[in-house]
Amino acid sequence: MFNWTIHTRTAGLALLATGCLLLPAAAQGLDSEEAIDTIIGSEVDQQETQSIAATGDVLAAIDRTRETMARIRKTSALDTVDIVFLSDAAATEGGPPAEIEAKIEAHSDEIAELRKEFEGNAMLYHAADSRDVLMRDIIAVEYKDDRHVIVYAAAKPPS
Repeated sequence: MFNWTIHTRTAGLALLATGCLLLPAAAQGLDSEEAIDTIIGSEVDQQETQSIAATGDVLAAIDRTRETMARIRKTSALDTVDIVFLSDAAATEGGPPAEIEAKIEAHSDEIAELRKEFEGNAMLYHAADSRDVLMRDIIAVEYKDDRHVIVYAAAKPPS
């Protein structure tokens, strides 16, 4: 005996699944400010400066890289993410000044690990991505307090 109820239900589910595959995706992409704000949930500010003006802060932040990695793993909410573009330290400008470059080289393994942790935190990753910051350009991250992070990027701000 053939059971129409089971086969009708199965056929209906298969048809529904096929139809879903054919429909265009309705989700918002990360090109939308609203979507970015929803994911990040915090204000993302950016500023541009010369690396000479921020050398002390950058060097201190690099020295605290291991501590910062532990904080990134625990970060789930922020009020503010400041992205500081060190435009004269961009690869296209010859890279960071010697003092910062030496510190980066001395902590290269830690900075590589920091970038992985940063990329693994959806909120921080999307904050940086919303300002076109590449992971390779992040040279230091500093916590001002539990709800305020500063990201130093050896890059030029987006045009």
